[in-house]
Amino acid sequence: MKIKVGFGFDVHQLKDGLDFWLGGIIVLHTKGGLGHSDADVLIHSICDALLGAAGAGDIGEFFPDDDMQYKNIDSTVLLSKIVSFINNVGYEIVNIDLTIIAQKPKINPYKIQIKSKIALLLDIPMQFVNIKATTSEKLGFIGRSEGVAVQSIATLKFYDWKNR
Repeated sequence: MKIKVGFGFDVHQLKDGLDFWLGGIIVLHTKGGLGHSDADVLIHSICDALLGAAGAGDIGEFFPDDDMQYKNIDSTVLLSKIVSFINNVGYEIVNIDLTIIAQKPKINPYKIQIKSKIALLLDIPMQFVNIKATTSEKLGFIGRSEGVAVQSIATLKFYDWKNR
């Protein structure tokens, strides 16, 4: 058994009049993420962490932002495809650790709902999904509530079935 770790990062601009998707749920806010898909910054970060741990590139290689089939797509669909890929190449997801960096809105009221949704999408128990939230102390574009960022770390187990 081999353990692999991957890091993911994503950031999206926030704009008035858009839904704010975070971890597969709608978070009530006056602004939402701007992007080619639904701009779910948390799910995009998880995708990159999983792909990084598997040594399989990044989300843009799987779902290019100039491909119209992904325009406005639900990011949970993208994550499901990445999870299938990860499992098909011999990995099992062990855990995921997430840090959400947002000045507004407050994330604490949504943590359990996001955690539950991510655990379901990754097919792992909730205790193996950790969510932390912080602000940027009013500094930079995040501090001005112009964007949100997420950092993710994923741990995978690889089973070498040929040598068992």
